[in-house]
Amino acid sequence: MLRDLRWITGAVIVVAVVAGSASAQTTCDRACLRTMLDQYLTAVVKHDPGAAPLVVGFRQTENAINVRPGNGGVWKSVTALGKVQRRFFDATTGQAGYYGTVEEGSSTAIVTVRVRVENKQLTEAEWYIARADDPGLNGSRQPGRPPANLHNPEYLAKNPPPERVVPANQRTDRAGLARIVNSYFDAITSHDGSVALTHAGCGRVENGSPAPAGRFLPPNTPATPSSGQAATPPPGPPGGPNNDCVSGLQNFNGSMVVARRTPLIDEEAQAALAFAVFIRRPGSPTPRNVFSEWFFIDEAKIRTIYTAMFYPPAELAVPNWPPYVGNWPLPAGIVPAPAPPRTP
Repeated sequence: MLRDLRWITGAVIVVAVVAGSASAQTTCDRACLRTMLDQYLTAVVKHDPGAAPLVVGFRQTENAINVRPGNGGVWKSVTALGKVQRRFFDATTGQAGYYGTVEEGSSTAIVTVRVRVENKQLTEAEWYIARADDPGLNGSRQPGRPPANLHNPEYLAKNPPPERVVPANQRTDRAGLARIVNSYFDAITSHDGSVALTHAGCGRVENGSPAPAGRFLPPNTPATPSSGQAATPPPGPPGGPNNDCVSGLQNFNGSMVVARRTPLIDEEAQAALAFAVFIRRPGSPTPRNVFSEWFFIDEAKIRTIYTAMFYPPAELAVPNWPPYVGNWPLPAGIVPAPAPPRTP
């Protein structure tokens, strides 16, 4: 009996050691996540999926469209990482993120990239990409006009997101960071900026451009009495009296913020990545825009927000990630009726 108990005890110890070893092998800390993210980005630039440890069935979307590794999309277009490169890590969820710019030949795109790591392999990649000639809130870019989607990599390069490690005694915990992010979305849905936990003059950089005060005006509202176009972004860093992330919400033409997700929270950087969909009010030229937003939080309040977003056609399935795989339902009548055909 004693010998049997010794054998059982020994077996339990062996099992515990093996289990602990397996756990250590499958856990990916910040250093591991950085390595995995860089391997993935390098593979994209090299146009070689084999250069990164992708699992069988690796899933990737680019502006909500599924793309097979190596088969088109960024696997063919991206030629280098850009001037702005920020990396963020969440060992709790096994996810890493990149925000900044990438080069596509002679063009620069502003991107958010999220990857998931499981068992030291990459299982997911989600791209939000803003390019100069993409549609914006009021439709397609017009000849001779600035980008309709506020694409502005030059401003972003001069005013990039912070790159920091916040002292431990100055951090908000991850649950608190998630609640602060959600307060911003609740403020937009309720059209009440006081709901959001923000610093006065909080900055918001939308596809590289500082969102000026009054950004939340209805579409086609003239920025000046004569221009009829969006105001030229003011110079200087994001934030301040001409750029507040919650100003004008009472006039915002969005009816709701749906499909909210906050998959990555970097506690060291006090940064959080959130995804959601703006559903616009009926009659908007573009009924939805789909966005990634990086929130930088100090003293339990939002200091700055950096976005990469796109404006999908009405029929596109967005955001196309669990638990919101497929098309978020659009209320009847929100999609503008097609224009009648022109008569010869």
